[in-house]
Amino acid sequence: MTSKFGDYQNEIYFNALRGVLPEFPMAFAELADRAQAALPPGLWSYVAGGAGDEFTQRANVSAFEQWALVPRMLVGAAQRDLTVELFGLTLPSPLFLAPVGVLGLCAQDGHGDLATARAAARTAVPMIASTLSVDPMEQVAAELGDTPGFFQLYTPTDRELAASLVRRAEAAGFKGIVVTLDTWVTGWRPRDLRTGNFPQLRGNCLANYTSDPVFQARLKESPEQDPSAAVLEWASVFAAPLTWADLSWLRSLTTLPLILKGILHPDDVRRAKDAGADAVYCSNHGGRQANGGLPALTALPGVVAAADGLPVLFDSGVRSGADVIKALALGATAVGVGRPYAYGLAVGGTDGVTHVLRSLLAEADLIMAVDGYPALADLRREGLVRLPGGV
Repeated sequence: MTSKFGDYQNEIYFNALRGVLPEFPMAFAELADRAQAALPPGLWSYVAGGAGDEFTQRANVSAFEQWALVPRMLVGAAQRDLTVELFGLTLPSPLFLAPVGVLGLCAQDGHGDLATARAAARTAVPMIASTLSVDPMEQVAAELGDTPGFFQLYTPTDRELAASLVRRAEAAGFKGIVVTLDTWVTGWRPRDLRTGNFPQLRGNCLANYTSDPVFQARLKESPEQDPSAAVLEWASVFAAPLTWADLSWLRSLTTLPLILKGILHPDDVRRAKDAGADAVYCSNHGGRQANGGLPALTALPGVVAAADGLPVLFDSGVRSGADVIKALALGATAVGVGRPYAYGLAVGGTDGVTHVLRSLLAEADLIMAVDGYPALADLRREGLVRLPGGV
């Protein structure tokens, strides 16, 4: 499939001839500034912040600077193929929307999960929908159109509730279950502590729970009658500290692909594969959960080697199309973007997310054109070198 993602720049230039300049920022730094101005301070801190002094969050970003793409000339890369095969799906690009648990709050209308799903539908970029959502998963899935969606699960301590969430995701049409492993307890987040802001404890982003019959059965009164009790009940069941022994049970819940998110060690990759995982997701939660750890990109080559053909999803620190290309060159099957699209959502709703995704894809496509890589296989074979002094 020939990529035309780079045509977005032609659209921008020709619009400028008519006096129409881009409504949304073209650079990440300006996008972040605009998002900060659009969001309440506590919510901005929650979305932009990380764990501890945010060393790991910064390291995720700077890790990309340790790698450089190697141009190859005279290969005739006038046509590029960015398609990827994942779980029997043919996707037009390797980009996906990583799960963000406060999307609903980031949109000016308070329904950011739906706005993001609409942007996914427009761009054919798959969305991983978070358990923590303002709107129920069924409504999010309905907005995706023909674009695949995946459901991210924070596995509750109540196994019956976990099974119910997975069954609902299957019925809604999601194409896989992404189990987050590193967030059964909240990491130390000074920005959030300073503002006292924990959105879910304020009753936000809990629609998948309050709409669930198993969760409702745990309450003496309906969430509408006693919202405080619903919040306390959510806090008591939110997430279990999973062990390897739990994976057979998780695998038994669904025939959908099971993707384990938060794996960075090669030994864990091999154990996940042996336990029946259909993919591993190399991520450190964007630096939000544990400070002081290695950048996810640094772990990626070892994860890919240990996966030995198993799909490897990746996120953490992606800020540009160049970052997407570098992660692909290191072996990622698909690459997730998080904060940039959340900022686009804050600035412009569905249009803002669409702009961010089209910009990332355009830059990635044009880099492959200029550097002489007609296909992702060419890029992975010889497209990247580590710079001297890299960590």
